[in-house]
Amino acid sequence: MKNDNYLVIMAGGIGSRFWPMSTTDMPKQFVDVLGCGKTLIQLTTDRFEGVVPPENVWVVTSERYASIVREQLPSIPESNILKEPCRRNTAPCIAYVSWCIKARNPKANIVVSPSDHIVLDVREFQRVIKSALDFVSESDAMVTLGMKPTRPETGYGYIQADLSLPCTRNQEIYRVDQFHEKPNLEVAQSYVAQNNFFWNAGIFVWNVNTIINAFRIYAPNISVIFERLLPYYGTDKQQALIDEWFPQCENISVDYAIMENAEEIYCFPASFGWSDLGTWGSLLDNSQRDSKGNALIGNNIKMYDSSNCIVHTTAEKKVVIEGLDGYIVAEKDNTLLICRLANEQQIKTFSED
Repeated sequence: MKNDNYLVIMAGGIGSRFWPMSTTDMPKQFVDVLGCGKTLIQLTTDRFEGVVPPENVWVVTSERYASIVREQLPSIPESNILKEPCRRNTAPCIAYVSWCIKARNPKANIVVSPSDHIVLDVREFQRVIKSALDFVSESDAMVTLGMKPTRPETGYGYIQADLSLPCTRNQEIYRVDQFHEKPNLEVAQSYVAQNNFFWNAGIFVWNVNTIINAFRIYAPNISVIFERLLPYYGTDKQQALIDEWFPQCENISVDYAIMENAEEIYCFPASFGWSDLGTWGSLLDNSQRDSKGNALIGNNIKMYDSSNCIVHTTAEKKVVIEGLDGYIVAEKDNTLLICRLANEQQIKTFSED
């Protein structure tokens, strides 16, 4: 029996918030952030093992990163690595790959996942994904995973779900009432105090026909571009036509274009140790820490009278740190960063100097 489950990994981000560990030439999704021997995009692919076969894994990335994807994910067919000629946010990205997958399998059920998040409980993650895939295979529902909040986080968007009535076919899935932008601390505290607000992880599950029909209704200017290219997907003309037409797409997220407008939107509340690893602080929170609260990622790091630091020095033979509290220490390619965690928002400025 043919496996109709597909995975789409969005890997076009150019974020350099983990500079100098990551740069625009080597963004964090292609870096061994956790010091575990695998990059974030490799870990993302690994957690879908047994859920989606390698030939059904697709990656959408920038042209400049396509060779890195091929190198790090050799089991994925090269034809499944889609190259965007420019950045146009997540809606055009998802539209492009959806039309490509439909051309190959019009019955496909798709999981869309960022490439740079971490999941600690892979078994529970796989259970949730399989359950959501079964749900969308028999309906025109679109499902977004909602992470049960553990703190009043101001860096995430929130999903407000209607928990009064679960879906008949899956008692873990509920209708979405509303999406909320990243809140201030006071608003975030009020969200966490209620039990029906969840972090928006940006992980979506739907059938290929459902998402394509949604684009036709709610984002027709995008859908018409990829609809007209339908005869050319999988041919030697595909890339040249994408290079010509993709830049004409509106720069808009799938949340704004589709999710906040469509009718059949559902939330699957889940808890499997998720983080988007958006900051050095989040890496500290999701790493093993010593008795002083330090997270050490490297081969030989010695800490003296230091606490609450994140140290990432995998290329150094030996690192000795004394007298630091709440600092980032990171080294890569002859660049050393020593920065207060409280000031990490300035790192982007440092990387441009």
